[in-house]
Amino acid sequence: MHILLLEDDKKAARLLAQGLQEEGFAVDVAHTAEEAAARIGPECDLAIFDWMLPGMDGTEFCRQLRREGVDLPILMLTARDAVSDRVEGLNTGADDYLTKPFAFEELLARVHALLRRPRRMPATRMQIADLDIDLVTHQVKRGEIRLDLTQKEYAVLLLLARHAGQVVSRQQLAQHVWHADLIAIDNLMDVHIKNLRRKINLDGQPPLIETVRGQGFRFIREASD
Repeated sequence: MHILLLEDDKKAARLLAQGLQEEGFAVDVAHTAEEAAARIGPECDLAIFDWMLPGMDGTEFCRQLRREGVDLPILMLTARDAVSDRVEGLNTGADDYLTKPFAFEELLARVHALLRRPRRMPATRMQIADLDIDLVTHQVKRGEIRLDLTQKEYAVLLLLARHAGQVVSRQQLAQHVWHADLIAIDNLMDVHIKNLRRKINLDGQPPLIETVRGQGFRFIREASD
């Protein structure tokens, strides 16, 4: 089971992630809503959001995800324990609400309870323009031609495709695909983007990935000649 943990306190995030990992969960940690948005995908089984965050807070991020149709189970964490706060947290679309400080055993029990709830079957394919991505086998085709991508190239493509039409920053790519700071892998990223473009931009086909100078990269939702 894969958990996305959104917590801006890095020490608290590290300790909570360690506890969940010791219970057998795979944990992906984000410190802002922007980082978390880049990491939400079909592999996620549950999310744990802190309410108070820099920029967009956990409740507004939860509202945004529900507006976008994301049905990921969400557990909200907060030090705000008034009844009105609990009501507000649940009304944003969170599935459960836990006040701080809390016992790890209670959080774990709530996680297991949320994971037992039935969910709609996740999508197994993604189709954008003439590109087909099989989310189960990781097979990628452009038209009828199968593309031979490395694991990193597939991860880069999937992140860009999930945000088709939107700019994905180099920092987002660095954190989501390499789990590293941009400075550490800046040149490596350029190599992977170049190789990915070479593989998906078949002869006679319009390009699918564009560079937005000074911002990052964007997957073109509707390819055109």
